[in-house]
Amino acid sequence: MRTEFNFINNLKSKYSLESVGDDCAVLPKDGKTDLVLTADLLVEDIDFRLDWTTPELLGHKALAVSLSDVAAMGANPVWAMLSIGVTERVWKTDFIDRFYEGWFMLAKQFGVELVGGDVSRTPDKIVIDSIGGGGVKRGEAILRSRAQPGDSVFVTGELGGAAGGLMLLESGFRYADTNKKKNELIAKQLRPIPQIAIGKQLSSNGLATAAIDLSDGLSSDLHHLCRASGVGARIYMEDIPVDPNLHELIMPDDARIDLALHGGEDFELLFTGNEENISRLNIPGVMHIGEITANVGIIELTRAGKTTVFHPLGFRHF
Repeated sequence: MRTEFNFINNLKSKYSLESVGDDCAVLPKDGKTDLVLTADLLVEDIDFRLDWTTPELLGHKALAVSLSDVAAMGANPVWAMLSIGVTERVWKTDFIDRFYEGWFMLAKQFGVELVGGDVSRTPDKIVIDSIGGGGVKRGEAILRSRAQPGDSVFVTGELGGAAGGLMLLESGFRYADTNKKKNELIAKQLRPIPQIAIGKQLSSNGLATAAIDLSDGLSSDLHHLCRASGVGARIYMEDIPVDPNLHELIMPDDARIDLALHGGEDFELLFTGNEENISRLNIPGVMHIGEITANVGIIELTRAGKTTVFHPLGFRHF
């Protein structure tokens, strides 16, 4: 079956779209700055469900997913455009006003200006189109395609929390329930925090050779990065920072580990670079989890002294 990634790769090949493939498009702005642009689509009952979120949280996430792409490029977010289609039933409530309240709360936090968009009616589901733009010093955007054998692999925070939050929501738990640790997992899913500051630090110091945000899951996003760079990787399971709150979920340890490996939507950054230089900065939360190899297209996972092929098992729309 054709996947969304097959489709994108075929489109790039058929129409010679060499610049497509990073978290954002990079366009020259002037002699000092490049412009980065990203677009994200959120569809009701595919990317969110109204019975487990609030309009404010949905507005927050609609912007956060785009800001996370900007963060992966090491850029500073500046503006955004937002289009939303809602049903007539939803339009007659206060949903859309509350949605924009949540959006603007996050926008204010990062100094993002809303510069355009559209509002329309849909027959039965809400559809959200988020476009984000920012700036980065000319030639300093962090691409997926520049990882080199010998680079170390890093992540910016604990993994698996968003996937654990999704499991709780599917089981009937809701945000602001009394269990603090479960609530923190649900917050990772509904209210992600884009890693803008770390992304800017990595680009301004020229530390990251390649980067991607963790939206589809570690296994899939690492494959995206390695494919773009024409390299392989070796990852050490013991070094992956698994969200400790996952112990609130009644499941075997291996299942919790799978959430960290494949769960997705943590919106942390996965990046590569020189371990000595990055360790010198002592960035809070950044963890070394492996290295880039010359074994093109092969990702290895080492666990308890045994090495297996690390297959991409993260989220796919198709």
